[in-house]
Amino acid sequence: MSDQQNDQLHAMRHSLAHITAAAIRRLWPDAKFGVGPVVENGFYYDVDLGDKQLSNDNFGKIEKEMKKIIDEGQPFEKFYKPIDEAIAWAQEAKQPYKLELLNDLKRAGTTIAKDINAEELGLESQDASKVDEVSFYKNGDFIDLCRGPHVASTGEVGAFKLMRVSGAYWRGKEDNQQMQRVYGVAFPTQEELDKYLAMLEEAKKRDHRKLGQELDLFVFSDLVGPGLPLWTPRGTVLRKELDRFVQELRDQMDFQEVAIPHITKRSLYERSGHWAKFADELFHITTREGHEFAMKPMNCPHHTQIYASRPRSYRDLPIRYRETTMCYRDEQSGELNGLSRVRAFTQDDAHIFCREDQTIEEVMRLWQIIQDFYGQLDFPLSLRFSSRDPKKLDAYVGDPELWDKAEQELRDVVAKQKDMDIESEGIGEAAFYGPKLDFMAKDSLGRQWQVATIQIDYGQPQGLDLKYTDISGVEARPVMIHCAVMGSIERFLSVYIEHTAGRFPVWVAPEQVRVITVNQEDATVRFARQLSEMGKALGLRLYIDNDNESVGKKIRNAELMKVPYTVVIGEKEIESGRVVPRVRKDIEVSAEHDPHTVEEFLKTVMHETKSRVTKTSL
Repeated sequence: MSDQQNDQLHAMRHSLAHITAAAIRRLWPDAKFGVGPVVENGFYYDVDLGDKQLSNDNFGKIEKEMKKIIDEGQPFEKFYKPIDEAIAWAQEAKQPYKLELLNDLKRAGTTIAKDINAEELGLESQDASKVDEVSFYKNGDFIDLCRGPHVASTGEVGAFKLMRVSGAYWRGKEDNQQMQRVYGVAFPTQEELDKYLAMLEEAKKRDHRKLGQELDLFVFSDLVGPGLPLWTPRGTVLRKELDRFVQELRDQMDFQEVAIPHITKRSLYERSGHWAKFADELFHITTREGHEFAMKPMNCPHHTQIYASRPRSYRDLPIRYRETTMCYRDEQSGELNGLSRVRAFTQDDAHIFCREDQTIEEVMRLWQIIQDFYGQLDFPLSLRFSSRDPKKLDAYVGDPELWDKAEQELRDVVAKQKDMDIESEGIGEAAFYGPKLDFMAKDSLGRQWQVATIQIDYGQPQGLDLKYTDISGVEARPVMIHCAVMGSIERFLSVYIEHTAGRFPVWVAPEQVRVITVNQEDATVRFARQLSEMGKALGLRLYIDNDNESVGKKIRNAELMKVPYTVVIGEKEIESGRVVPRVRKDIEVSAEHDPHTVEEFLKTVMHETKSRVTKTSL
């Protein structure tokens, strides 16, 4: 989509937010309004209806009124008021939330609450000394404080649907009035809207929280606490197999595994800069002797201390550390969401300490690891370049010239690659110590997720005084490169479970083969156990279903658990020593389903597991 198309879509969605508010006011004339910004795929508007509580049952009535306003083709007219006249308007219109915003503008030249979108406030200038007037938009008899932009008239807003209503504290503060936030989605055409709604329906079926329970992968316990997932044996297999693949790729690059504690003294994070940046997100620990510790929210400062534990020479570099370990962040309860946002998460973390002349080559090799991993999982990747916010340079540590150098080095790496360009610029998305390449994966529903990352860091080596002796015998500062392939394994699995709908490839499937007995006779059970033992000896994951149920129900249970292969054992299989495996529907089959000896079948599955192929030769 071009920039012009994006701007037009933004204006359409913004206009629909106003139309929503206008329709609500027609239905409930005493409605009081907060803000109504554009969000991903749509818009919302915060409203206060007193004792009236909205639900999805009200959406039909609101949408009907919205369509009337759209059919009227009301023009969106922009006009201005001096700040005092605007305040008088808000008082007369009995709009206390708009009045609060306007008073903040008059007093401070801006709003106090950081989470209010400036474009919704009618600000024509970010310079506090010049806020003399604010802008309004009028459509029909509805007037709203707003900067815009909007389409020319209400008849140019495309297709929309109201989706849900939720509670939202005014300006995000718990002490404030709770408002009702009405969300809608909008697209240029009905066809695009229908496609998006169909994707949402499919996403509901694939919700990782739902599949996690159905496939017995992870659980949450009220006694353990929210945001602290517990992994079942099946889910642990999934985690381990994916992490094993990552570490195999890293071992080809001569990474060395290390291990660190889960807590640290405050002073380490003060030196690294993490304390100033993340103090509010840390789990704090005070010892019996009054010493202050924190549970680690990241691993890089610890790894620097392994590097710093002995003298280093230019001949030693690069030094590459890897570790899969858990980290902890004190996320707020309202922000927790399945595996996507948790308080305890596992990172497949890696750090490289190298000379400046080695930086680009090291980043390119990390890039290849990321492509190999996501290529195997059938995840198309794109690239976001995450840099500093030039308006907030004091939020970053390190020498500005070294920041410029790090950003240029990452761009040089991209220029050397033939298969991927920078698709988007993430201004302000850099880590506080360095710029990064964020790899964005597109899932099977077309949604995009930030997954792997590579970061160049000159700041922490400087803040923690890391050194090596260069070729001339002079002390020099190493470059630190950070790289996570999955990132948070929990968050990655929330994406991967939904991407696959729980139909994991054979090599990563928690259960690869299910052996179903036709009856519970000794000979049948004995043959099934022999098959299982042969498979386990080959490193396969098998389960015997010998329950007293019909074969049809057992097969259905295996399908529900999305097992790649199911083998039914009866008299014919015992006599012939051959089986005809049932192959899960999504697995590509390159041959007919002919009978195979048990040994042939098991060795084929073993080969698929070791080679991580996505189709079977059975």
